[in-house]
Amino acid sequence: MTGNNATNRYIGPGRGEATMNRIANLLPKLGISVMGSRLLAVRGRKSGEWRTTMVNVMDADGARYLVAPRGHTQWVRNLRVAGGGELRLGRKVEAFTVSEVDDADKVPLLRLYLKRWGWEVGRFFDGITKDSTDDELAAVAPGFPVFRIA
Repeated sequence: MTGNNATNRYIGPGRGEATMNRIANLLPKLGISVMGSRLLAVRGRKSGEWRTTMVNVMDADGARYLVAPRGHTQWVRNLRVAGGGELRLGRKVEAFTVSEVDDADKVPLLRLYLKRWGWEVGRFFDGITKDSTDDELAAVAPGFPVFRIA
């Protein structure tokens, strides 16, 4: 993990993860969704080039969300500047815009995210689980950007 506080919390890929990420990113390109996964495409904030990464799209109370389990990643920074992007699955492309969720409203969303994908992303949450208290989740919320898809 890099950074010294929650607002710049970022966990980069470890050894071997880059190769696994490339393989995982192939699945949505081929039209295969694993538990709601999509290929997120967002324009780079400096280059203007499309950048892609696999994300889990979460449905909650009639809305859809993106959660950044690794923290304030490049895709998060790019999405903040661009204000939207595309969700891709095979040949299907869905353009979208986002609004960032306030830290105070993240607790139920982080809990739901951990219920659904804790097996996949739990290692990025430093011991926080779906069973953690609201206070524990609120304490880590600033380190986990959440976006509401419009």
